Formats: sequence, structure tokens, C-alpha cells
Amino acid sequence: MTTEQTRTVRVVQARWEADGVVSLRLRAGDGTPLPPWEPGAHLDLVLPSGSVRQYSLCGEPDSADYTVAVLREAAGRGGSAELHDTALVGRELRIRGPRNRFELEPARRYVFVAGGIGITPLLAMIRRVAARGLPWELHYGGRRRDTLAFTRELTALAERSVGELHLRSDDVEGPLPLTEIVRGAPAGAMLYACGPGGLLTALAGTVERENPALALRFERFTAAPAEPAPGGAAFDVELARTGGSVTVQPGQSILDAVRQKLPDVLYSCEEGFCGTCETKVLEGEPVHRDTLLSPKERAKNTTMMICVGGCASARLVLDL
Repeated sequence: MTTEQTRTVRVVQARWEADGVVSLRLRAGDGTPLPPWEPGAHLDLVLPSGSVRQYSLCGEPDSADYTVAVLREAAGRGGSAELHDTALVGRELRIRGPRNRFELEPARRYVFVAGGIGITPLLAMIRRVAARGLPWELHYGGRRRDTLAFTRELTALAERSVGELHLRSDDVEGPLPLTEIVRGAPAGAMLYACGPGGLLTALAGTVERENPALALRFERFTAAPAEPAPGGAAFDVELARTGGSVTVQPGQSILDAVRQKLPDVLYSCEEGFCGTCETKVLEGEPVHRDTLLSPKERAKNTTMMICVGGCASARLVLDL
């Protein structure tokens, strides 16, 4: 686990943003400004039940508070329902982060594609781009028009900047026209996208087929198709910071083995896409099966996601 500080925050506001979407405004428990962040950042939120979930920051980066938005997911693991159904205003929660693997890179203009709650990281990016006077366009789709969050602010941003807002709902206009969006992307534009896995997979395929020169950046809220884990042999993991070691058996995750010694180690998705269990590697050769680390980061072998990662050496030393 990385050594990021865990902070106590208080929920000072809960607000309905769209059908099934509520935003939470978080303030430091001692009232001091929370650390600054950049568009694209997210944090770990420890729910009242103890579960950990990740939420993109969608407020103003220069605000003293943090704002996240949560979609109630009927088929989820219960975290969103807990946040929707629990009386949270005035209650203290713990957070970890922020961290950012979805940074806004410099470009002459931007194309944004959002599916449902995927608008959350893009909202902060659009504010930044609009403030800089750069041209942008947003293609934002959802199941129904009343499920699209933050549309009032997005409309105002488009009206007072060099921006275009295109809203679509599946039940009226149909799905987002990905081929049209990709073909129409201006030269020099960067394409940022966030939303369901199916949308992002289809968008990546469309870019590869229709406009391979278009720079695409996206963030997943769910795991990519799983990379099969080889059976392999058992290996030892040394816990450098706390002492002791564990043996990881074939078919067992490093996380499960480590939890036998460190039951409080933070984790969430167990699928390699959230980054909560990211851990520094001090010695050994990790095997990476996550969807977060870039090829360059994987080659360095200085960090890994222990929920899905493996080991190509007989011994692995982790900063735990």
C-alpha cells in the first residue's frame, strides 16, 4: 500500500444532481482547506460500513472542499446504495488521496465523450479548458435525459466559452454516434472519455479504425476484460515495513495472502482498475495484470496492484 495520508472529512452537503445521482461535498474535519488537486483526480472514500470505493473529484480544484458524485447502481456491490440510503450530512468519513492517472494534457482543442456518471472527471476538465479560452466539445449520453447530471452548469459553460454541448439519451436520440464524433474531431484535438466499459471499448475501436492519429485518453469505472493469470508456482512476499512474510500459493492473489498478516490493508475493486491497493516494489520481478499502469511504469517495476499482480521471481519485497 502506498503511504498516502488518510484524512477525516465531514459531509457538509448532499444534493440531488439527476435521477439516481447525488453529489456529496466533503470538508476537512478540522476545517482547514483540503489539499489541491488537478482535473481527472479521484479519491478513495471509506464508507460507513468500512468498504472502500473510488470517486472522481468533480468540484472546483481551488475549493477548500472536495465534491464527488455517486450514481446509484442497482447491479453494483452495494457501495452506491449505502451512500444514497445513509443519512450522511454531518457525518465523518475517511478519505485517501487524491491521486491522478487521468491528467489533462496540453492541446489546441478538446473533444470530450461522457457516458452516464462518466461526466464526473470530465466536468472539472471542461471548466479548466473553458477558463483557458480553448475550444471544446462534449458529447454526453445516458439512458434518459433525466439521468444526465450537471447539465445546467455544462450549458452555462458552453454559452460563455468556445464550447459545444451535445446531449443524447438512448430513449430519444439513441446512443452516442461514435463514428461521427471520431471522424469529426478537429486536427490537433485530444479526445478524453469516461463511462461504461462497453462505451470505452467501442470508442477505442472506432478511433483505431476511423482516425488512428487522434490522441485518446480514457478512464474506466469498471475492469477491462480479464487477463488470465497463469498457475505458476508459489512465491514468498516479504513485508519490509511491518516485518514478516507470506507465501502466495498458485491461484491465490498477493492481496489475499497479505491480508492474512495485514487485515487492514486498503483495497477495493480486486480487478486492477481502481489503484487503491497500489504498492511499492522494493525487490523482485512483479507481473502486472492491471489496467492502470502504463507500459513505461510497468517496465520500471517500482509499483504494482497486488489484487491482480503476480511474481516472476521466487521472492518479492513490498513496502508494506
